Amino acid sequence: MDKVVKGPGDTGDINLHQTFEDVNATMKTFIESASVDKVYGQPVEVGETKIIPTSENLVVLGFGAGMGYGRGDFEGEESPPGQGIGEGAGGGGGGGGRTLSRPVAVVIASPEGVRIEPVADRTKVIMAAITAAGFVAGMFLRMSRGPRG
Repeated sequence: MDKVVKGPGDTGDINLHQTFEDVNATMKTFIESASVDKVYGQPVEVGETKIIPTSENLVVLGFGAGMGYGRGDFEGEESPPGQGIGEGAGGGGGGGGRTLSRPVAVVIASPEGVRIEPVADRTKVIMAAITAAGFVAGMFLRMSRGPRG
């Protein structure tokens, strides 16, 4: 039986069972995306050589929820005629996440032995080079100005 909670002032019902099912399904999806099966790909066989791709996976996940309830006038204030004490309630929640994956290496198993070959990430190498060049140029300009004083 689903547990139903009445909101403050009977403004709405919250089906806790369905909420927990939704959160559980989302968590399960994210946990599955971080499994070992996702790190090591399907082996590819070429003759007597087996090639296994490997990847780096990042899973980011967040959830939040809240409820609020208000009742009555502010202390010392009176409501206009016909507009007595008010009530209000509200609540909500949400969540989200992201998975990122990138290849990092391949494992090559052959009759000669097993070796690991890294996969170069061109974007990361180019960004590192640009950052280093900017730092060197900035330091060169600073040193060419001479001492402060």
